[in-house]
Amino acid sequence: MKLNLPNKLTVIRFVLSPAILVAMLIDFPFHYAVALLIFLIASVTDYYDGKIARDQHLITDFGKFLDPIADKMITTAAFLGLTVLNIGYGIVWITFIVLLREFIVASVRMIAASKGKVIAANMWGKTKTVMQMVAIIATLSFLAVLDCSLLSLSDIAVFVIETVYSVLLWFSAVFTLISGITYITANKDFINSNK
Repeated sequence: MKLNLPNKLTVIRFVLSPAILVAMLIDFPFHYAVALLIFLIASVTDYYDGKIARDQHLITDFGKFLDPIADKMITTAAFLGLTVLNIGYGIVWITFIVLLREFIVASVRMIAASKGKVIAANMWGKTKTVMQMVAIIATLSFLAVLDCSLLSLSDIAVFVIETVYSVLLWFSAVFTLISGITYITANKDFINSNK
């Protein structure tokens, strides 16, 4: 099957996902900065594949199916990395919320697919993804700054930075939860126990 440009950009995110995790977890000079750069590149492809698909009328069922999965892969890779590193207050619970929502949404999508319907991401899902990306970019940016040996920050500055990115991560978790609830509500017909 020949892929159009938006779908190629989506596939690039699949490739970059494990690279994000590797850069976060393997300790080498400026590894958080490298992880941030990879994540930024992946995030940019997310923006442009959707824009190109809409502007050039290249929206396909393949893209509708693959794009949300690619988004989940890059954000999940980052959240797993943050969890392993034990970064942020309550990061395990944040990652649990993220994964729970994705498992539920994936299950609903599979049920819909078995009935011949492809469910595209809705506005809440897209907002959730943007919020997660902003929180991850901010967190990786702060970690890159803290990891830089050229800077010497006071304990108070470090505490403030850790608090800021923890709040952003929790804010993204709240959006994740809301988007999951709206997704289930909008597609409740697919999970009706009487069908």
